[in-house]
Amino acid sequence: MSQNNGALLQVRNVTKEFGGLTAVSNVTFDIPQGQVLGLIGPNGAGKTTLFNCINGVFPITRGQIIFRGVDMTNWKPYDVVRLGLARTHQIVRPLQELTVLENVMAGACYGHEQRPLSQAEEIALEVLEFLHLAERRDQLAANLNVAQKKRLEMARALAARPYLLLLDEVLAGLNPTEIAEMVQVVLRIREQGVTILIIEHVMHALMNVSDRVIVLDHGELIAEGLPGEIVNDPNVIEAYLGDPALAEKLMSGG
Repeated sequence: MSQNNGALLQVRNVTKEFGGLTAVSNVTFDIPQGQVLGLIGPNGAGKTTLFNCINGVFPITRGQIIFRGVDMTNWKPYDVVRLGLARTHQIVRPLQELTVLENVMAGACYGHEQRPLSQAEEIALEVLEFLHLAERRDQLAANLNVAQKKRLEMARALAARPYLLLLDEVLAGLNPTEIAEMVQVVLRIREQGVTILIIEHVMHALMNVSDRVIVLDHGELIAEGLPGEIVNDPNVIEAYLGDPALAEKLMSGG
């Protein structure tokens, strides 16, 4: 499977319409192997809809999605994950009546490598150690707190052994200490060679983990560039940040 211009994912002129509403309009971008790409925009800008188009939850109206050199436009989610793409959800969805370990084993069984149960447990334990959840492996997922459920969601996605990981607001609902810890987790995942596309509203955290940032507004891509360029972009400030003085605070975490 060849990659074009070193891009792991190529999104080409993707448009998603729901009846008369255009939720995503003619969006084009690439993600090179090993990069963290941040995706920001106001509420309702089309960010999660774009995620759902990429991983097959929504069929797109027009455009093309190429992953690992394969045109996977309008593939089903279970086929997309087998190609090596996994995601987390903005609202965490653990299998409540299963243990933490069993949740993560499910990711290994139904992920990219389709591992049998005998191997899935080994992979799950390894991922739980990585995310500092191993001591809770026998706990029911329903009994975890918000921060732990966020880590579990990420663990289940990582157990699928993805090449590309889509993270949808993994910092939402966390306190500052938990945010700092999760930022370190994202950076460690990147160090393992996993490419990441991340939606986030905690701006200083997103700017500190992203190599590049793209900005959606009303379903359209209005800016793309380095974090320092994005926070000083007049179009981004007008559409999303609101206050030019916010740029320095975003970069410093203030």
